[in-house]
Amino acid sequence: MAQTLVSLKVHVIFSTKDRRPMITPEVEAELHAYMGGTAKNLESPCLAIGGTNNHVHLLISQSKTMALSRLMEEVKKSSSKWIKTKDPKLHTFGWQDGYGAFSIGESQMEALQHYIEGQKERHTKLSFEQELVALLKKYHVQYDERYIWS
Repeated sequence: MAQTLVSLKVHVIFSTKDRRPMITPEVEAELHAYMGGTAKNLESPCLAIGGTNNHVHLLISQSKTMALSRLMEEVKKSSSKWIKTKDPKLHTFGWQDGYGAFSIGESQMEALQHYIEGQKERHTKLSFEQELVALLKKYHVQYDERYIWS
């Protein structure tokens, strides 16, 4: 085959450092747009983005030329620097070191987009920690409880 043709959809979730509620309503939409723009500039457009005051979900169409680890490093680093310029109260903002990432098939796309859109409502009953553990179990990802929250 003369071309490299790729369709890699990835659901990524990560929280603020120590899950602090630092994504305020005043900055949330602009932060999501900034993160989406960063991903798009790295040839990995965000198809959906949402979250709460302490975490985000991204549905990404991943580039064929960049590893997910590098993409997440750039999105998190640039958005962390950006958000600190928006409000003096956000000067200590940071993201957790890691992230969760799950491959998504085309048939799961619509349901996942609705799931991401419903984050605020879902988290009136469920914590980020409970959600992440449920996703890890759903996708059969092994983890060590001692290190997952650092």
